[in-house]
Amino acid sequence: MDVLNCIGKIGISLSDEQVKAFVRYYELLVEWNSFMNLTAITEPDEVLIKHFADSLSPFSDLVKDAPLSIKEGTRLIDVGTGAGFPAMPLKIAFPQLNVTMLDSLGKRVKFLNEVIAQLGLKNVQAIHGRAEDLARDPSHREAYDIVVSRAVAHMSILAEYCLPYAKCGGSLIAYKSREYLTGDEKVQSEKAIELLGGRTEVVRQISLPDCDADRCLVFIKKISKTAKTYPRKAGMPSRAPLGKPF
Repeated sequence: MDVLNCIGKIGISLSDEQVKAFVRYYELLVEWNSFMNLTAITEPDEVLIKHFADSLSPFSDLVKDAPLSIKEGTRLIDVGTGAGFPAMPLKIAFPQLNVTMLDSLGKRVKFLNEVIAQLGLKNVQAIHGRAEDLARDPSHREAYDIVVSRAVAHMSILAEYCLPYAKCGGSLIAYKSREYLTGDEKVQSEKAIELLGGRTEVVRQISLPDCDADRCLVFIKKISKTAKTYPRKAGMPSRAPLGKPF
């Protein structure tokens, strides 16, 4: 597993300790995946590209004019983190981040806590809960500089899950497929994003190294507070997405 070479191709430098952390993370991912469903991608090179490099892409050379940068103490939350993507690779590569990982499945959170312990990571926590519920907690609502999500959901749904966590002036980075630029999703989502206090700032299509899978990164700026009405109670965002015709 040539972590240094793969991550170096996207313009991110790693120390020996960071390389070791990525390798150990991979080992734990494969070990736990043998008895619980964490990912369908387990081959070393595929994990490197489709999980690790992909997770780091918004802050890499793949996005030349990225509107965001990471500073000491930047607060980041990953909504629907699953096996820790993109938050865990971001934390390993950028230890100055203060990271929260949120997932609705307790077993995944147990796995993430094991990774945190084994890698000796500081200023990172994994929380078991639903996005709609935690967003009502004053210590999390509009408290984050950056919100990230690789969740497979329509942007109208994803925005309602995620934008309540972003502080005014903060941002949401949504990892989407390239179809986001060619289908109806982008147009259908703009009303929901605006309603939730956001504004699409930059949309960039990227190509991951040594891979034919293109990715679309959507950077959304939080320009005003999200109304207290949102997010709606658990299940409602997915059943009746804002601004999406049925």
